[in-house]
Amino acid sequence: MRAFGITYDTGFSSAGTTSREPFAPATVQHEMRIIRDELHCDAVRVTGGGRERLETAARHAADAGLEVWYSPFTNGLTQAGLLDFLTDAADRAERLRRAGAEVVFLTGSEISLFTTGFLPGGTPEERTALFLDPPRLRAALPGLPARVNAFLGQAVAAVRARFGGRIGYASLPIEGVDWAPFDIVATDGGYRDAQNADRLADGLRALTGHGKPAAVTEFGCTTYRGAGDVAGRGDAVIAWDDRARPARFTTAVARDEGEQAGYLRDLLGAFERSGVDAAFVNTFARYDLPHSDTDDDRDFDKASFGIVKVLDGGRTGSAYPGLPWEPKAAFHALAEYGRGRAEGTSARPGLSRPTA
Repeated sequence: MRAFGITYDTGFSSAGTTSREPFAPATVQHEMRIIRDELHCDAVRVTGGGRERLETAARHAADAGLEVWYSPFTNGLTQAGLLDFLTDAADRAERLRRAGAEVVFLTGSEISLFTTGFLPGGTPEERTALFLDPPRLRAALPGLPARVNAFLGQAVAAVRARFGGRIGYASLPIEGVDWAPFDIVATDGGYRDAQNADRLADGLRALTGHGKPAAVTEFGCTTYRGAGDVAGRGDAVIAWDDRARPARFTTAVARDEGEQAGYLRDLLGAFERSGVDAAFVNTFARYDLPHSDTDDDRDFDKASFGIVKVLDGGRTGSAYPGLPWEPKAAFHALAEYGRGRAEGTSARPGLSRPTA
């Protein structure tokens, strides 16, 4: 595996706010240095729906020496609005690339769920609900690849007119992406759970079988006992209020940082063996799911994919003074893995790097 990376949320837009409040450039700069120097990541996938925030975080990532995967992740836009966002982002990414950074551009993320017009439903919640209604989902899927690929064809042409680096797209398996126009095959569907564990190897072979570099742009699990069995659905135990903030747990869950750390080690081993070019852990921090030391019912970090626990009440941590979080077991596991890669040795038994 050429590149070991992590996703970095600059703010997913919902209900008039974002998942990253506040967004402080000085904190971003410090976190990018930690991602490079402590986790020993090669790359970072910078996500979010704010134009200026994406550019700011990407610049700090490049300054830290990271390969930047410039990844607009928008919510609620029309297809025309998304195309405008992508063309503007391509201009910004190209300025960064011309300044000397290594930049990959992704022409959107999971657009069928978070952009109007690809699947039935006026909101992401309505579209996501299709997965709980198999007959409606089956009825919606036949025309989806054509709609997705028609849009992506326009997007790739518009981006290539502005951006001179490699291009990919953070896809969902249901979208049936035609990878011919792209330089990189990529999927956000890198999660192993109890339902698909026996099919993971086949999925990775299909991903790497296109004759192009392949990337798992998202994988991980949350921080409670049993989260590995549900993987990408780990935050479904949260009920959200109308301001897109956590209100309560819908199911009682027990904090288990070891579960998250072990899951990440296992999946990194699988990706090393599969021949994927790059893999990105989801995610560095979930600022909208804070950790409480005193109230387990308000310890929303249990449902967070973050490898650090964001502290409630505006507190700062002790491991990295001035930053509003503390590392979790997953942080330390990834640091050990990254250090092993940097030294050319295995960080853990079973995670040896493939030889040429």
